[in-house]
Amino acid sequence: EVKLVESGGGLVQPGGSLRLSCAASGFSFDDYAIGWFRRAPGKMREGISCMSVSDGRTYYSDSVRGRFTISSENGKNTVYLQMNNLKPEDTAVYYCAAHTGCTLTSGNEVLGYGEDYWGKGTLVTVSS
Repeated sequence: EVKLVESGGGLVQPGGSLRLSCAASGFSFDDYAIGWFRRAPGKMREGISCMSVSDGRTYYSDSVRGRFTISSENGKNTVYLQMNNLKPEDTAVYYCAAHTGCTLTSGNEVLGYGEDYWGKGTLVTVSS
């Protein structure tokens, strides 16, 4: 059974940091790209970061580049999203997903393609 389980969400003040984790199982981790997506209240889902596990190539949307960092721990089949300098507009449910691959759109948003699996999400709230 394919599983992606996010953790690490919570309430943080503006300017603070959080690290999200995505634990994957049930598929060949090294053969996929793992991405982070978010859906803010009243908005469409946004692709913000992705990593090709096999070669370590990373992608970031304009909205998070320079503040968020994606990384992996292959021995644990886990991908992390380190989020620094958080802003109220970062408030959203954050999802990880495994795709055949990922890329950046012409608008510099992360897009996954091909086969996909999704986690259930973790809520991040940035508020004072």
